[in-house]
Amino acid sequence: MICYLNGKFLPVEEATVSVMDRGFLYGDGLFETVAVYQAGLFRWDAHWLRLERGASHLGIPLPCSAIELQDAAVQVIERNQLSNGVLRITMTRGIGHRGYSPKGAGHPTLAITSHAGPALEGAPLQRWSAITSTIRLPAGGMLNSLKHTSKLPQVLARAEADFAGADEAILLNTSNELAEGASSNLFWIEGTTICTPPITAGILAGVTREFVIELCRGIGLEFKERTAPQKALFEAEGVFVTSSGIGIAALEKLDNRPLPTSKVTSRIYDDFCRAVTTEFGRSS
Repeated sequence: MICYLNGKFLPVEEATVSVMDRGFLYGDGLFETVAVYQAGLFRWDAHWLRLERGASHLGIPLPCSAIELQDAAVQVIERNQLSNGVLRITMTRGIGHRGYSPKGAGHPTLAITSHAGPALEGAPLQRWSAITSTIRLPAGGMLNSLKHTSKLPQVLARAEADFAGADEAILLNTSNELAEGASSNLFWIEGTTICTPPITAGILAGVTREFVIELCRGIGLEFKERTAPQKALFEAEGVFVTSSGIGIAALEKLDNRPLPTSKVTSRIYDDFCRAVTTEFGRSS
């Protein structure tokens, strides 16, 4: 696999980062996971804006422009002949001195890797099981809204899901409200209303989440951001999660208890697939 690292394209086996890089030492950085459909970047502008916003919050100078990064991403896709999958863009503060102070780290590290995945068109809606993680996210925490590389809570939640043989872990916040999945955003259906936790619940606003919200509004489904306890999922007509890596997956079991299923989830998934197919053309 060919990756991009600080302006160069090289085999991933030859790509090295300093042990003094602050991303390695402290998780001092940001990342984006960009879906690739038919060799095209999905919602590139939204990913760039989130990366730009995160860099501003953390005080990390962007090492390139949006056009330059997009060109590098496209080249990674072409050099790996990637048709469907994801790109992982990682940017750290770079090499610095020992200690928490970011002083002296003036040259960010920027890397792009590609990871193949199945085509979306014709693929059935994935149906997942989940567990409720023991990890809690801070309600209203500003850092939760940034896609930073210090994702230890999500790593631990995912480890719990792996141990239980589940596909995902659902995290609550410190107010005991629904927040998000370890690597996904959470939705549930109440009557004709599609609900999802607000940013203030301590979630990361996913790019696919925003796209699904647009879809729901476009097909006339009522949408609401609201806080809710875990029991809302068992009382809902349907539950699903979204992410750049999987698109949409229905949750059919939580903590070994069945969750209600809804045709609305399938409708949203079908519209999602149709929108992607329209934008990027038919799968080969």
